[in-house]
Amino acid sequence: MKQSRVAIFISGRGSNMEALLRAAAHEKHPAQIVAVLSNRPDAKGLAIARAYGIETIPLDHKAFADRAAFDLEADRHCREHRIDLIACAGFMRILGKDFIARRRGQILNIHPSLLPSYPGLNTHERALSGGVKVHGCTVHFVTGDLDGGPIIAQAAVPVLAEDSAESLAERVLARAPDQVARATLNGDVGSISPPPEAGSSRSP
Repeated sequence: MKQSRVAIFISGRGSNMEALLRAAAHEKHPAQIVAVLSNRPDAKGLAIARAYGIETIPLDHKAFADRAAFDLEADRHCREHRIDLIACAGFMRILGKDFIARRRGQILNIHPSLLPSYPGLNTHERALSGGVKVHGCTVHFVTGDLDGGPIIAQAAVPVLAEDSAESLAERVLARAPDQVARATLNGDVGSISPPPEAGSSRSP
């Protein structure tokens, strides 16, 4: 079976990225992670990726004249590496509509809530304020709607009475990513219909 060539986009410490790397390390896994790209050259996740023997692409967004220029350079790297699938794992950049259109159905995001609840930022704080009993994370296609693309997979954790935003976030990171990683990188993703349209989207 031909392995899908995957690039992971990150901006920070790379917790979800490492879960993806662990999942893909198994022999006969249908995905091969070939590169990790970050818009922040000092992102801690880059060192983790290098420790796994993965090529890293530090691409400082501040060095580009505008968003479109950054997107073009990111796309050039993806083409050079013959990328089939992009997994946004804590990638805090807005992806432009042209970039998404070129890679329709090839960009996934790991979002730290059970969508459609709590799109956007500060999801753990909002989950606690909302009094929910279950929280978690979602893998979805990236489209022009903020965290609104078709859902591929979800992983849940219970919300405990003593939880703070920090403790809840840590338990989501500890339990959910491994489950979500398997869904993100397994062969079933290709059987899901891609989104019908593209636009601009942040992938938190």
